[in-house]
Amino acid sequence: MLLDEVAKRLPENVHAAMIADGAAWHRSKALKIPENISMIDIPPYAPDCNPAEKPWQFIKPNFLANRVFDAYEDILDACCQAWNAMTGELGRIASLTSMQHLLCQKN
Repeated sequence: MLLDEVAKRLPENVHAAMIADGAAWHRSKALKIPENISMIDIPPYAPDCNPAEKPWQFIKPNFLANRVFDAYEDILDACCQAWNAMTGELGRIASLTSMQHLLCQKN
């Protein structure tokens, strides 16, 4: 389980905060959250508060917008090329997913 793996790899006396987007499995009663991890909920639809959404928000307008694809394979190729271009820029993922510039609050 991911949470157990993260918990094991944390240095001693370090507590991690993980962002959860409200999906049911993030709050299932069966989910066992280790003591050295806290879950932080973001609002129900808040892509600006979810760092995992940032790369997609960058890729869409910069690589995929206003294009027509002939086949499914063309879509896959374009997505792979976009991903490789984005990840090929040193520091791009870190700059997109950094939480330092986000102030996300529940209304």
